[in-house]
Amino acid sequence: MLIFRGICQALLGGGSSVGPLPDDFKALSSGFIPDVIGPLTLIPPTVNAAGKTILGSGLTLHMTTVVLGVIAVVAYAYFGLRTRRKRERHGYEAEPFPLFVVKTLVASALALFLVYEFASYRGLPVVLLVMGVLISLFVFVTKRMTIGRRIYAMGGNPKAAQLSGINTERLTLMVFINMGVLSALGGLIIAARLGQAVPAAGLGSELDVIAAVFIGGASAMGGVGQVIGAVVGGFIMGVMNNGMSIMGVNVDWQQVVKGLVLLGAVIFDVYNKNKA
Repeated sequence: MLIFRGICQALLGGGSSVGPLPDDFKALSSGFIPDVIGPLTLIPPTVNAAGKTILGSGLTLHMTTVVLGVIAVVAYAYFGLRTRRKRERHGYEAEPFPLFVVKTLVASALALFLVYEFASYRGLPVVLLVMGVLISLFVFVTKRMTIGRRIYAMGGNPKAAQLSGINTERLTLMVFINMGVLSALGGLIIAARLGQAVPAAGLGSELDVIAAVFIGGASAMGGVGQVIGAVVGGFIMGVMNNGMSIMGVNVDWQQVVKGLVLLGAVIFDVYNKNKA
């Protein structure tokens, strides 16, 4: 990665950039999904004496966002309940039903609140939709497909996985190809957000990603972790970065704080492994 980044900077003259990029491409990062259903006006906008609409008055909902949000919440509750019943049917221990109900209600309420905020603004951002699709895809792959189980097995013990009949070399190649595709998609989103392709864009983000994965429950030893955990870790790192920027913390000290967070996550993981 460092080799190709250096070659890219050398070919583009170190600080050169490609841009400006088309508006349709920028919509990948800053655009919103179209309202194919049509808006719903709950409160008509207020018009002043001059016949002009007062900015911010009225309430109109982006109905496509509302419908997608409600479907997602219902699907979350349904699959959670189905998983619980499946564990009980096979004799596995499940969390207490009241706790399950409270957890589902709290998560659904938070999701519906976010849906309302998006729907009352301009709708669901395209980048959030892309993230939701990727999360759903990789949760399905890691939990429901054979290749996902093989990746966990190879991460936990490559030698045992190979002796079990898993082609670890081919599986490693597939994982790296997948990582390259996701990195390319991330680069497209960053370029769309900046409005131009900059060679130094994303420089230093590797440690943020590693810290987010460890915070989300992944292990340095491999074989442990979930997609949702990595996403939560990414949200924590994003909130921390934005918070330090708003507080005016120097960039150098921001790197120190993030490094300490990463170090703490690794120490906690190693401690738990040794304790087990």
